[in-house]
Amino acid sequence: MKKIKYTWLTVLLFGLLLFSCEDFLELRPSSQSVAEEVEQTDTIVYHSASELEAALAGVYDDFRNEYFELDYFVNGDAQSDDCYAGADNPANFQIDAYTLDATNSNVSRDWGYLYTTIGKANLVINNAEAVTDANLSDFDKKQIKAEASAIRAFIYFQLVQLWGDVPLQLKEVTTISAGVLPEIYPILFPPRKPKEDVYAQIIADLEFALPFVRTTAINKGYITRGFVNALLAKIYATKEPKDWPKVESYCNDVITGGYNLLPNYDDLWNNENENSDEAIFEINYEGTSSSGNWGAGMFIGFDWKKFNIPSNDLVRAFDEENDVIRKAASITFMDVSGKWSDSHWPQTAYPFIYKYRIYSSPSPQNYIFLRLADIILLKAEALNEQGDVNGAANLVNQIRSRVDLSDTPADTQEEMRLAIEKERRLELAFEGHRWFDLKRTGRAIEVINSATDQNGNSLGYQLNENRLLWPIPQAEMDKNTKLIQNPGY
Repeated sequence: MKKIKYTWLTVLLFGLLLFSCEDFLELRPSSQSVAEEVEQTDTIVYHSASELEAALAGVYDDFRNEYFELDYFVNGDAQSDDCYAGADNPANFQIDAYTLDATNSNVSRDWGYLYTTIGKANLVINNAEAVTDANLSDFDKKQIKAEASAIRAFIYFQLVQLWGDVPLQLKEVTTISAGVLPEIYPILFPPRKPKEDVYAQIIADLEFALPFVRTTAINKGYITRGFVNALLAKIYATKEPKDWPKVESYCNDVITGGYNLLPNYDDLWNNENENSDEAIFEINYEGTSSSGNWGAGMFIGFDWKKFNIPSNDLVRAFDEENDVIRKAASITFMDVSGKWSDSHWPQTAYPFIYKYRIYSSPSPQNYIFLRLADIILLKAEALNEQGDVNGAANLVNQIRSRVDLSDTPADTQEEMRLAIEKERRLELAFEGHRWFDLKRTGRAIEVINSATDQNGNSLGYQLNENRLLWPIPQAEMDKNTKLIQNPGY
């Protein structure tokens, strides 16, 4: 009998036990499995349908970890002009002010979380079709592999947007010994791959997944064709050179895939329409000790000063557009007199994110990561970039009409670019999109450095080209000499 050690690949690579959490995050301490040692007489990882299904469930479960419950929104919103960092966490202050360094704890833990999920997905992808359980058909195994592949693609999309060139980890280490060291060394200590290669792998994973994932699902927490098509649209709108015809095509596949805008914008957030027709991918929580969304309590509540405080710049944008409906659904103002002070807001009218309203612990608050309005506006962008300004206007007006706003006055391609940018900002506020929208359109430096405070004075941001990407965590640089740091760090 030979002993095979099945090890979470990325934990070996990146020392995930070394990343730390601030005290407030100890509400839900990390319990990631580092390694599992089993004795087997063969090299089959999963011997039954239940084992394989449990492994896939473990991949899905990472959508409830600290990255997706909190950091996803810090990275997309506090790193933009939509939110101030809030609270008192120095790591978040660095993100907000574009002064990150390679020892930032958020940077380290996010790298760790994302590569841990990739390691779990790799085990499923590389071993699903070897399961011999008669309860699994060949299509069942391909579907499980497809769902894991789509999740891996989604995770790599997070990585490449944050860091640019990153290691491509597609295999797991199944045994460690001197005899196999030449084979596993490149896996254990990988170099960064050009972002073009990363995007190529993301696309390959999604194209493989598309014919095998389920068409629809009542529970929007499962990977469906809508998820895959939406992600492909976003990839082709982000990677260079952009491919607007493909963006349009994949957006069309989503729009005709059985999704519908809810009649009332607030219905998305009133906690009575979970897994609605508009949601494409939504993480469900039951509000139990094992399935509670502790992240919602990071953004609203009176027990301590919260993260991601809505910015004066965003509130002003809502007001200038007379966007009463979306502002009321997105932001609530409360009296926090005697609790804490803030240089940006008075205590008597202090803003909180209102899209995640159930903040009791444990919370049943769902998170929507992909929804139809996002894709409609992305299609508008694709049409405009191909010269169809009127077609783009029709889609923008469809989104505006739901919130009782008049048609967009934009009637040139450049005006429409800015109109779509503004519409995405107001429609998708606090959903983790703003920073990445500004980056992919090449507008981040201009917009961020022009942001102003409550008095119209510059906030003093000095964003530059180097700060559009994060530094590789110093701990990873120390362990892996093949990693090269991003410029400017």
